[in-house]
Amino acid sequence: MKFADFDYHLPEGQIARHPAEPREAARLCVLDRATGSLRHLRMADLPTILASGDLLVANDTRVRPARLTGRRASGAAVEVLLVAPAPQAGAWRALVKPAKKLREGEVVELENGALRATMVQRADREWILQLACDGDVDAVLDAHGRMPLPPYILKSRGAEEDPAADRARYQTIFAAERGAIAAPTAGLHFTAHLLDSLAAKGIERTSLTLHVGLGTFAAVEVEDLDAHRMHSEEWRIHAGCAEQIAAARQRGARVVAVGTTSARVLETAAAVDGVVRAGSGWTDIFLRPGVQFRACDALLTNFHLPQSTLLVLVSAFAGRERALSAYNECARLGYRFYSYGDAMLIV
Repeated sequence: MKFADFDYHLPEGQIARHPAEPREAARLCVLDRATGSLRHLRMADLPTILASGDLLVANDTRVRPARLTGRRASGAAVEVLLVAPAPQAGAWRALVKPAKKLREGEVVELENGALRATMVQRADREWILQLACDGDVDAVLDAHGRMPLPPYILKSRGAEEDPAADRARYQTIFAAERGAIAAPTAGLHFTAHLLDSLAAKGIERTSLTLHVGLGTFAAVEVEDLDAHRMHSEEWRIHAGCAEQIAAARQRGARVVAVGTTSARVLETAAAVDGVVRAGSGWTDIFLRPGVQFRACDALLTNFHLPQSTLLVLVSAFAGRERALSAYNECARLGYRFYSYGDAMLIV
């Protein structure tokens, strides 16, 4: 199969620039993968769709405000996106613009001198840089950094936008474990009120961790699915999560993955018999049509970009024809797409 087989038409005006307010007011398309039937509801209706005893599994990664701006000694502007800490103390992997003009050993001042970055080594598309500051780096990032919004949101916005507002709205209610450079966007639809409604219905929840990494910004550069290699991302399932999944299986309840990131962790950790055990590691799993899902019974997800690995995953779970048919119908009905857009529940 080719990535071109996973395409649909979306008017640019339906790319969401902001999340729904309140978050559970987002539209929700419910796709029955057995029949292909669609229902058009709201996220607030989720407690009426799921059954008592079902288990929601969310990703509790927390997004770093890791987008920084600065200047070289010459005065030229520099943009930095911190990807992840590197093995050396104080070192980070980063995307830097303009990458080719910088030199090893060069020092760049970021955020008006709050951080100083020494360019250590260029590695393919990334730089390894050494950060120095007065105090803790994460505290400085919290004070001065901006959220690493996807390029298509930044492109669609005007100069009047206040980037500080995204510190709250580009973070899920589950966020606890710092380490992502993009939000697990299906989790953006949940509020405390919605969680209370789900609990009152007897719907349980747990969390695991996948630190969303560089792959979310990387373009697909091959035509064939078999030739694509996913970026590796760090994951963890704690013992309590594994126990809750086992208990849901024992009582015959559904395990509902909140987002493609949760689905990827569950399928990474699942044994051949579907048992999910506690553990941690790195995954580059690519879920595409033909794979057998072992741990996920339902998937709550956003609407993803055409010809993307995330749309391929949705197609693997729902079936390509049914997934694309649902996408086209939701586009026709005016759904809002991508990170800040509406949601789909596949059952």
